[in-house]
Amino acid sequence: MDHRGVREMTAISGKAGGTSASASARVFARSTGRTRGPLLVPFGGGKGGVGKTFVAANLAATLARAGYSVIAVDGDLEGANLHTALGVPRPRSSVAEFVAQREEDVLKLVEDTPIEKLRLISAVRPNLGAPQPSHSRRVAFIRALRQLDADFVFLDLGAGTDPAVMDYFMVCDDGVVVLVPEPTSVENAYAFMRAAFYRRLRLTLVAPELRKLVSTAMDERNERGIRTPLDLMREVESIDPAEGARFVAVMRTFRPRIVVNSVRSAEDIKLGFSVRSVCRRYFGIEADYLGYVNHTEAAIRSVRSGTPLVAQEPRSDAAVYFARIARKLLAPRPAGREEGERP
Repeated sequence: MDHRGVREMTAISGKAGGTSASASARVFARSTGRTRGPLLVPFGGGKGGVGKTFVAANLAATLARAGYSVIAVDGDLEGANLHTALGVPRPRSSVAEFVAQREEDVLKLVEDTPIEKLRLISAVRPNLGAPQPSHSRRVAFIRALRQLDADFVFLDLGAGTDPAVMDYFMVCDDGVVVLVPEPTSVENAYAFMRAAFYRRLRLTLVAPELRKLVSTAMDERNERGIRTPLDLMREVESIDPAEGARFVAVMRTFRPRIVVNSVRSAEDIKLGFSVRSVCRRYFGIEADYLGYVNHTEAAIRSVRSGTPLVAQEPRSDAAVYFARIARKLLAPRPAGREEGERP
């Protein structure tokens, strides 16, 4: 690894000054307020082909190579390929076994990858007649993942805004939205974040009338003219001020994290800041820009070889960018709005 890569990996692993990887993990746990269980990080985006699996696999490998224990979970039962990206061509088990209730112990679904400290739960061999788990099985699966012995559990989600995708994105800890510098990807990323927020909100509000209002707002062409979460907040407050306060609390806690993949120019890099600004201005939602990954032929070579880019070409610019994103993922979240401040 060249001098840039050494500095980036040192910053991630906390080994400077003789700090061990396990000690670094304890510091990370304290900084995030976690006393037990892994940090669950889902990767979504609303559109296929933006590189969610590529980003999830390489961030997982980056953290594992820095000494953290990571379990990568394929949540795309209809298009599973995380195992291929991590160099496990023939997984011995699958989350499909849990979905079909043939296996209740999630730990038995975990298997090793060629990268030390990085393990996998694949999604091969699903029941194509009914691939998606029921809501109760999704809840049980997330609860089981929270009991795994790891620092991180990464969940690589499928494309679109299927309820299964939304549920996983909502209930995990730090949702990452991956997009590329293309209009369709940006449009789908906005739709994805909007759908995730509304689904969380609908489950949070108590009054049946307001939950129905959220369902109405999910139709972008609704007759009440509700186009954004800010519009919806005003409607809720006019009906029930107490529920309006609950709405604001949900806004404050919903904070997706953005990664722009396959950038080619300075304008592409700025896209993440633009998305963050639009989320706040028009949606009333705070978003964090974790960083970007450059467009590179090395990514194609790594996918074809079944080896994460950060392991295959650790001196590449992309490997350095992944290290920077991982470092931000480890850092404490930025402070939200001050108490009482309106979105």
